[in-house]
Amino acid sequence: VDLGTAGNFAILSKAGISTVPTSAITGDIGVSPIAAEAITGFSLIQTETDRSKSTSVQVTGFAFAANYASPTPSTMTTAIGDMERAYTDAAGRTVAAANLNVMNGLITGATLTAGVYEWGGDIAFSANIYIKGTPDDLFIFKCSGNVITGSGASVVLVADGTGGGGAPLASNIVWQVAGHVDAGTTSHLEGIFLIKTFAAFKTGSSLNGRILAQTAVTLDSVTVVAP
Repeated sequence: VDLGTAGNFAILSKAGISTVPTSAITGDIGVSPIAAEAITGFSLIQTETDRSKSTSVQVTGFAFAANYASPTPSTMTTAIGDMERAYTDAAGRTVAAANLNVMNGLITGATLTAGVYEWGGDIAFSANIYIKGTPDDLFIFKCSGNVITGSGASVVLVADGTGGGGAPLASNIVWQVAGHVDAGTTSHLEGIFLIKTFAAFKTGSSLNGRILAQTAVTLDSVTVVAP
């Protein structure tokens, strides 16, 4: 799935990004078409010499918004368009019958191998799930409902042992979510989240990946590392 310029962001949102400090984001964050005032809890700082971006002690990178100085407005418009196209691309991927509605969406303990999967409702797991394969494998998880993770649940990447390679890469795991994402306290997720509505990452949760949301993103002392 080609993220285009949306792939330059750890978190990208059309409606705002809020945090209850202290979060730790490795990578850029951005909002559009909403203004920078919708990035809250980060104590953003701009310099007089560069009004195209801002910084925060909680972000290893920069923050961008639609009302910042040129060229940021056009850059953000392009990134949002790329995010929406990537969502549509993932949603249109063909799914084999064996990968439809695996475990009826209650996937606690599941081991998922390379391929495209689709669920007609929610995906939920209260304890660990396992994504097994190689660094070259692609995983696309299409969800018509919400993705809900229990407190302390983790997505664990597992090497399949072939060819002496490592485990799957977060950059090759795509979650296309028509609803919202609810990451439970201290849970850990892996992959690129293309979300039609909002994402809520609760206290102490973490993500190795990207949050690309078409509404708002809320964080509570969360760690996000862009792959």
